[in-house]
Amino acid sequence: MIELLNLKNLKLKVPPEFQDVYDTEKFNQAQQYNRENTVFGIIVSTVETILLILFIVLGGFNLIDKFARSFNFNEIITGIIFIYSIIFLVGLFKLPVSIYSTFHIEQKYGFNRTSVKTFILDNLKSLALIIIIGVPVLSVVLLFFNYTGNFAWLYIWGFISLFQIAMLYIAPNIIMPLFNKFIPLEEGELKYSIENYARNQNFKIKGIFKMDGSKRSSKSNAFFTGIGNSIRIVLFDTLIEKHSTSELLTVLAHEMGHFKLKHIYKQLAISILETGLLLFILSFFLKNPQLFDAFKMDHLSIYGSLVFFGFLYSPISEFLGIASNYISRRFEFQADHYSVKTTQEPQSFINALKKLGADNLSNPNPHPLKVFIEYCHPPILARIRNVKNNYPQV
Repeated sequence: MIELLNLKNLKLKVPPEFQDVYDTEKFNQAQQYNRENTVFGIIVSTVETILLILFIVLGGFNLIDKFARSFNFNEIITGIIFIYSIIFLVGLFKLPVSIYSTFHIEQKYGFNRTSVKTFILDNLKSLALIIIIGVPVLSVVLLFFNYTGNFAWLYIWGFISLFQIAMLYIAPNIIMPLFNKFIPLEEGELKYSIENYARNQNFKIKGIFKMDGSKRSSKSNAFFTGIGNSIRIVLFDTLIEKHSTSELLTVLAHEMGHFKLKHIYKQLAISILETGLLLFILSFFLKNPQLFDAFKMDHLSIYGSLVFFGFLYSPISEFLGIASNYISRRFEFQADHYSVKTTQEPQSFINALKKLGADNLSNPNPHPLKVFIEYCHPPILARIRNVKNNYPQV
């Protein structure tokens, strides 16, 4: 329903704010790109739902459980086999979807720069990480649920919370370099401007890096990684190619605003609270006979409860997602304001937003309902108008 409304909105004209970056040809291309992605997404979701229903009705989960139990391992190892068998099947479904999206849709609109070799290596590395990181984490979760009684959810909440915090250090220092090269930004006007701005804002950074985003896509972005004294600024090489120094500085000032306004810590706290709520509710559904009957299962298990509860929790997750997205959009507006206020470059920031939108073929007219439910960032048009409202001189 939401996607159909969004498709209808693609017929709208170019907003006046975008007319200098979206000529007729570019705007039509953006409409076609968003339409093709939306239609493909609808098809994938429909097929996914049909396959899931058939899998449940035909006893697919029970067959996987019998396979996992056939090895006669303990409940922990059996649970790992069961859950990773499901992950493997989901991966088999998503692989052709990813191939089509990358090598047809993204290629068609000039975004894809991913070679077949890079695509294969990315998937193999991702699989290795899912095993290397996922298996120990899942083992701890299953151990707690199987052996620590009614307060297992509380122990797991503490463990996962610590894991989430640890990942803020592990991801930028260990995981991300497995996929991309991070080269220190060369000396020059851009580096000097960033360092000078950070110094004026009393913001300590560990380094400024250029990432080879062009290895996979012509789309551009910038972000900060790490926490505490390990914060790094990362710029896509494609972003540096397409933007002026003043525009890049306003983009980085926006990202810095998230840290200065404590958005990163607030979002981490929200995520931890949501995890606690999920685990608390889950504790009431462990080995629930009705839940296992619904999925045609012969045997009650903790690991099965984890999987099936995920489906049951979906409506709550959707509701929390809407609330989380609303907060995230508010944070984005606040970071925009921080950027413009501290750089005193409202026009440069607006120019950067417009270029990012046009270069990435963003939908300039998303339906308000889709924005409300799914968008964690406000539409670019809303951000531009918000800046103009606060800085009428632009």
